[in-house]
Amino acid sequence: MREVLGLDVGGTSVKVARLADGRVAGVGQSDPYARPDARGVVAAIAQAITRSEPDQIAAVGLCVPGLVDPVRREITRSVNLPALVGVSLDELVRGALSEAGLAGAMPSPVTIVSDSLAAAIDFAATVPTRPAGPDSPSPPRLLAISLGTGVGAAVLDGDVPLRVSGSSPGHLGQIDVNIADADGTIPIGPDQGRGSLEAYIGVPGLRGRFGDPISDWFPRANLADVPIRALIQALRIAHAVYRPDAIALLGGVGLGLAGSPVAAGLRQAVEDGLTSIARPAWTLEFARSAHHAAAGAARVAGGGRKH
Repeated sequence: MREVLGLDVGGTSVKVARLADGRVAGVGQSDPYARPDARGVVAAIAQAITRSEPDQIAAVGLCVPGLVDPVRREITRSVNLPALVGVSLDELVRGALSEAGLAGAMPSPVTIVSDSLAAAIDFAATVPTRPAGPDSPSPPRLLAISLGTGVGAAVLDGDVPLRVSGSSPGHLGQIDVNIADADGTIPIGPDQGRGSLEAYIGVPGLRGRFGDPISDWFPRANLADVPIRALIQALRIAHAVYRPDAIALLGGVGLGLAGSPVAAGLRQAVEDGLTSIARPAWTLEFARSAHHAAAGAARVAGGGRKH
């Protein structure tokens, strides 16, 4: 069976999803890495592809962290994977397929989509958004926030992405939430933004506060933790800007929060004193899978989804 391959090149690992007839047929993930060179990224992609056990590949979708030049098909800026700046993304995938024993299998061209949008597309296909009240737009609006090594967002009105800056609805990870720690210090994000959301809730920031692995923090996370307070403030701002019917917290951190003590009270903490502009029956959802972005890239590459 000919399948569609989705590749999610993240800041700490590569995830792969195989789709057949619109359903996830297999997944794979590379070993973790830390700021690898381009050759290391190729090897990690190949490893994740091999672990997904692909068959015949009809199309490939790719999402990468950073800003992409759609004409040159290169990353122009990446905080979390700077070694990929200027690298041909088609050659990156071609090299990985060859190393995975699939030389000649690459369809041309590779479909490139932002990781946040890819994750939103797969989540929307998995958990349809419902209107949050009589004044809600049709189709309803989903704000999907990817919480991983970096923090990004996508907004979908049905299956149509909202674009404000390039291919994104803005850079939510870089908004200034400016919450001080007990000693009065305010963290600086990898983009050098003082008090940016990513400095608090991105994986590097969480590791700096709670140690590695951050999975040890999730069972004891609480609403008073500074990163959670920063996230609450960011979600309140997002309601005023985007007026979503639903918010989904995706990525590895979103998946971890789904099973944490924070999950039950997070919506109410956001709702307390929230602007009346917000949709009255908005919902808060969490990731169902660590492979939303990879699967979303495959859905786009397979056709039928806007990107």
